[in-house]
This record gives sequence, C-alpha cells and structure tokens, in this order.
Amino acid sequence: MSERGLLIVLSGPSGVGKGTVRKAIFESEDNDFQYSISMTTRPMREGEVDGVDYYFRTREEFEELIEAGQMLEYAEYVGNYYGTPLSYVDKTLDKGKDVFLEIEVQGARQVKEKVPDGVFIFLTPPDLQELKSRIVGRGTDAAEIIEERMKVAREEIEMMALYDYAVVNDEVPLAVERIKDIIASEHFRVDRVIGKYIKMLKEM
Repeated sequence: MSERGLLIVLSGPSGVGKGTVRKAIFESEDNDFQYSISMTTRPMREGEVDGVDYYFRTREEFEELIEAGQMLEYAEYVGNYYGTPLSYVDKTLDKGKDVFLEIEVQGARQVKEKVPDGVFIFLTPPDLQELKSRIVGRGTDAAEIIEERMKVAREEIEMMALYDYAVVNDEVPLAVERIKDIIASEHFRVDRVIGKYIKMLKEM
C-alpha cells in the first residue's frame, strides 16, 4: 500500500499572484502534484474555462453541496462562494499522490482543522502598495471592489500565523522554487516517515 500523499495548501491575499504561481508550478517539467480545482459562484472571467480554472456553479448548487457535507472547505468572499470538493482530494491522497490546493485564507483555516498535517504556505506580496498595484492592474474590478479587496487583504495578512511557511512573491520563478523546496523537505520530516520504519522493525 502506498504512503498517503501530502496535502499542500497555498493561499494569500487577493492579488498576490496565487494563480500565476500555481500555474507556473504545474507548467514546470518536474511537477508531480495533482491540482484540486476549486469551485466558485463568481462569474467566469474572459479566457477562463469551467473545469480548468474553476468549477463554476450557481449559488444554489454550491449550497446543496455544503448541506451534503461534500466540501473540504468553503468561504464566502466579496459576495461569492469559493471552495474545494472533498471526494477528489481524499481519493488522490489515498493513492499516495500530493494534492495542491490554491484557496482563500478563510478556507485554509477550515482545512487546517480537518487536515492538521497538511503543508500550509502563505504567499505574500513584497509590500501592500505592490499588492494594490497588482489588483488595479488586473482591470477586472470596479473601484469599490478594489477597496474591499484591499481591506480584506490586510485582514488576511494578519492571519499569516496560521501557516507553516511564508513565501514572498517578488518574482514568480523564485517563488516557485521556494515552494518546491519547502515541499521536498516536508517529505523527509521524521514525523512523516517514522511510522514506516517502526512497522519494519516490528516485522523483523
């Protein structure tokens, strides 16, 4: 039987570049992670594809899944739900594959309660002014939404203490390498591997 995979959680404030960093990780040749696509009720942006960028669902459909206990985590953020379907994550971890989640900070707190041995990585901006520039630069949000996102971002940064690691996203390739190094080292932690050796000793 294969060892259970690692659950890797990447989150951080809106506009910090979580999606860009995650895509760069998955486009690299040595990537061996399984990406768990999040579900949302927000409108699809230009260029996005259902089942690739997100599973886009109505509010009613999303709430039915919550009621049925089929969400690993979910959060309501700036008027829309975001969350992670449970069944795919469990099945993939049981096969010994590492599962990579890119989720909001509220959702990461729920995951930490359910899967405390996950690897929790907080992606930070170089500074708050840079974060605002990135949000404005996307050109997808109205002024009042930008201000709301900045308010939430400040609150999210204050929740960094819930995470195991903080990675600055100053340059995407550097952030990608830092995250890969963290995950590689996590696989060698004694508390993750000692069970296998204790079992071997008992069987000698």
